[in-house]
Amino acid sequence: MRVLGVDPGLTRCGLGVVDGGKGRSVRPVAVGVVRTPADQDLAERLLGIADEVERWLDRYRPEAVAVERVFAQHNVRTAMGTAQAGGVVALAAARRGLPVVFHTPSEVKAAVTGSGRADKAQVTTMVMRLLGLEVKPHPADAADALALAICHLWREPMRVRLAEAEARAAELVRAHKARLAAAAKAAGTTTKNETGARR
Repeated sequence: MRVLGVDPGLTRCGLGVVDGGKGRSVRPVAVGVVRTPADQDLAERLLGIADEVERWLDRYRPEAVAVERVFAQHNVRTAMGTAQAGGVVALAAARRGLPVVFHTPSEVKAAVTGSGRADKAQVTTMVMRLLGLEVKPHPADAADALALAICHLWREPMRVRLAEAEARAAELVRAHKARLAAAAKAAGTTTKNETGARR
């Protein structure tokens, strides 16, 4: 499975494509960063990000897109810009019918390093080790994008299996309730008939 990981941002938007193989094997395909000038109009900045993401989707043809979810930031303006950039990416993927999954930073850190509290340096180090990279992805947004793709490759199969199990469990519950209702109705009808017969 090929995944495009995206660390959204207006000034720097990290992009990373990773292929997943058997088990937990992963292989790097491409990594980069989309930059937009801070003094540029917001709409133009979002258009620039959208255009580059479209090019990546056309060139690398991922089967899914993993985007970092805006969880909590003290700077409201930065959080809004991050969310807007993430929305543009999700829209571009949706137009192609690609599944888009948002992962929180702690989910990504836990998947890649084993700790949801790992810092950026630890994430970058583990990304390099997992992908066999000799050169550190720069800036950190690029490494984060690769980490997102790895996180998705490792977590999504488990999430899908869990969702399928929950759906099966829900169906069993519905079937059981239907049988109980039918039994109760049948018992009520029998009692009614017996009462009528005694009269």
